[in-house]
Amino acid sequence: QSMDSTLHYIHNDSDLSTNSSFSPEEERKSKVQDVVPQALLDQYLSMTDPSRAQTVDTEIAKHCAYSLPGVALTLGRQNWHCLKDTYETLASDMQWKVRRTLAFSIHELAVILGDQLTAGDLVPVFNGFLKDLDEVRIGVLKHLHDFLKLLHVDKRREYLYQLQEFLVTDNSRNWRFRAELAEQLILLLDLYSARDIYDYLRPIAFSLCADKVSSVRWISYKLVSEMVKKLYMASTPTFVVDLMNELVEKFCRCHKWSGRQTFVFICQTISEDDCLPMDQFA
Repeated sequence: QSMDSTLHYIHNDSDLSTNSSFSPEEERKSKVQDVVPQALLDQYLSMTDPSRAQTVDTEIAKHCAYSLPGVALTLGRQNWHCLKDTYETLASDMQWKVRRTLAFSIHELAVILGDQLTAGDLVPVFNGFLKDLDEVRIGVLKHLHDFLKLLHVDKRREYLYQLQEFLVTDNSRNWRFRAELAEQLILLLDLYSARDIYDYLRPIAFSLCADKVSSVRWISYKLVSEMVKKLYMASTPTFVVDLMNELVEKFCRCHKWSGRQTFVFICQTISEDDCLPMDQFA
């Protein structure tokens, strides 16, 4: 009984502090659901109240962001309207740690919400994270394939133009960022056509092959070999021939020894992974 009265008090309190263009009654109705006790949800939603962060706990918004996919899964996609405003508030929070937490879980939330809600409500947030600090962008980058595979083909193609931007980081010494990009591009080969791979992913792969950090280069050799394999299996043979000619021109005939060494390592990877028939390789 005492717990009920406490929750009732909290519920009423959170109604009073609601600040929105809706009337308090309309605002309350938009947040109503029947999966968990309403007072419990109201208490969770009140975590994004700025006054609460100042008086209760400065980390409270981060905890709220961390729990959000679990709350969304519990309520189900039919009750996403209860969480949408809170999610958007957290996605624009001043603390990068809060935005970073959401960036690392946006692909999980997309699975929970389905393609329609993802396209309407998550894609704009995702686009915002792509332009954020490196600490936030890495969350999106680590699960880039997981998120993009959930989008429609047309929407997915739009991101081809932005992949190049991942080569630029706030700190050029942040080589792990570029290594992660190479790892994700290997996975992304399955999502795009041979022409898209040749036009958009090939220049990035070649750039990564010439990286100053050996760990990035080693992953990039694997990326190029997988690209050769994918393009060889495509219906248009010209792409793989052009790619191999460019490998010879760019690396084999490079005036720097490091470029020629890169060519040898790429050949080694292509051979070991059986990316081409031996007569084609020869």
